[in-house]
Amino acid sequence: MKLGTTVGALLGAAALVVTAQTVHAAPDPAQATDPASATAPGATSAPAPAAARAALADPTIVVATDGDDGAAGTVAAPLRTLQAAVGRAQPGDVIAVRGGTYALTTNIQILTSGTSAAPITLGPYQDERVIIDGDLLPASHTPVGGSIPRPQRGAIHQEASWWRIHGLELTKGPYGVYCDGCNDNAFTNLTTRDNYETGFQLQGNSSRNLIENLDSYDNHDPRKNGESADGLGIKEGRGEGNRVVGARLWRNADDGFDAWLFESAITIENSLAWGNGFNHWDFPDFEGDGNGFKMGGGNPGPAAAHTLTHSIAFDNAEDGITDNGNPGALTISRTTTFRNGDTGYQVNRSDSTLTANLSIADARAVNLGNSTAIGNSWNIGGDWGTGSVLSTDTALVTGDRAPDGSPPSTSFLIPRGGEAIGARL
Repeated sequence: MKLGTTVGALLGAAALVVTAQTVHAAPDPAQATDPASATAPGATSAPAPAAARAALADPTIVVATDGDDGAAGTVAAPLRTLQAAVGRAQPGDVIAVRGGTYALTTNIQILTSGTSAAPITLGPYQDERVIIDGDLLPASHTPVGGSIPRPQRGAIHQEASWWRIHGLELTKGPYGVYCDGCNDNAFTNLTTRDNYETGFQLQGNSSRNLIENLDSYDNHDPRKNGESADGLGIKEGRGEGNRVVGARLWRNADDGFDAWLFESAITIENSLAWGNGFNHWDFPDFEGDGNGFKMGGGNPGPAAAHTLTHSIAFDNAEDGITDNGNPGALTISRTTTFRNGDTGYQVNRSDSTLTANLSIADARAVNLGNSTAIGNSWNIGGDWGTGSVLSTDTALVTGDRAPDGSPPSTSFLIPRGGEAIGARL
């Protein structure tokens, strides 16, 4: 599903609109240029589709930073906060947020569900940039060794289903988005950056959620010295049909993607993870793992048959792709690992099937164990060094997204000889 089908088709419903003063954030500081990192993409979300812009052109309920949460919610008498809008939202409503920075003092609690026929939509008004800043939330500054109370996890804390959330930028929260017990939601074109835990975490009994075109980077956790802040985590739970499409996960303290203790199959496609697991924050006892895609794990790890396809892991501190002790039947096909610090494909503790994958310049291509490998670069032989691909220029995939929000389609790590192995985004 693309944004036009997951959001645009829903916006014919009544609109509940949030507006703020248009105060755009200053550009992000320049990213570090150490060899493990790559140029950071622009943080601006992809534009809303034309259908969304048309539907939101004449809002019926408006919220502004100079409004009053007791007001009628009209243009002349707007509401003031996102929580007020979320609290009023009923199935079929659309919350459209005007551009600006929303500094939270309490996190946004989404507890009311939409329905299959009438989801609730939350996103920017037209193409405006919306930043939700959680730096003032008390849980954002939990001390070393401390724990975050469950209701305080997330600048957006969601325990609800049938929502369509798109185009928001969440920063400096105790998690960016935290969704527990969530079903049938679509999260598209979100940015979660510089949060004090995982950028986006889905857990608990959660099924049939789509996470599409997520950019999640520089998330870190001072309270754990980097031990658990990932770009995206689907962990500690179960639920069928969860799917990740077009995610880019980079420079996170722990891993790019983490499926720790998630019991059900997850599908990941057309996604990238790079530069994870390096201590950019000068933590005194750094504990980040540094894998691109961590496909499970636990003590013991549940046997979960996750699928990873057409995805790339590069310049991570440890493994590009790892089963992390998941004994299940992983399916890994048409993926590429490049220049990872340890192993491209670490699957020696699972019963995985690897087909048509490509390892370039990893410290070690594969640790197969009893897994099965068919038609991969290490099976077919030949020289698979950096000269065997059209380009190793990471800027090709770390810049702006395509107009529809998907990662750019480029020549990055495409075999020069045209062999049908490795990722094609």
